[in-house]
Amino acid sequence: MLDKNTTPTKLLWIDLEMTGLDPQKDRIVEVAVIVTDFNFKKLDEYQAVIHQSDKVIKSMNPWAASQHSASGLTAKIRSSQVTEKDAVKYVYNLIRKNFGEEQAILAGNSIYNDRNFIKQWWPKVDGLLHYRMLDVSSFKIIMQAKYNVEYLKSDNHRAMGDIQASIDELSHYINKLKS
Repeated sequence: MLDKNTTPTKLLWIDLEMTGLDPQKDRIVEVAVIVTDFNFKKLDEYQAVIHQSDKVIKSMNPWAASQHSASGLTAKIRSSQVTEKDAVKYVYNLIRKNFGEEQAILAGNSIYNDRNFIKQWWPKVDGLLHYRMLDVSSFKIIMQAKYNVEYLKSDNHRAMGDIQASIDELSHYINKLKS
């Protein structure tokens, strides 16, 4: 692994959908990954709905149960053939393929809780991640409070759509700062 002062060359955008917000008891039910360069050019991607047992599905918190039912995700979780082990293996290999020995900078919106789930349930993937993260919500705070710039995005709560919205949002803020 490279030292902490090495300049990163790519970003690892990840979004997870979970059964709730508690990484100690809730589970990951969907993952999407996009690898980009710093011009936000897509270099690779992966997405999967992860099969979970009926017991796990029934333990969803009320917000997640309502949201995932409305989006159709709950039905896809039940019918998915992708195990969590399969998803971990694919994400791990995607990171190794795209980052080599470079630790991947995790990027996304409010990425801290996604990182907590990765640490809890996917420690093999966590081992490939840099301790630094690029959180678009940090830009959101500055842009709204200091510059009165808002970015409106859809509220679909599906992993791939959320990642693309995060990339678009960060690009929007950077363009506003340039002008």
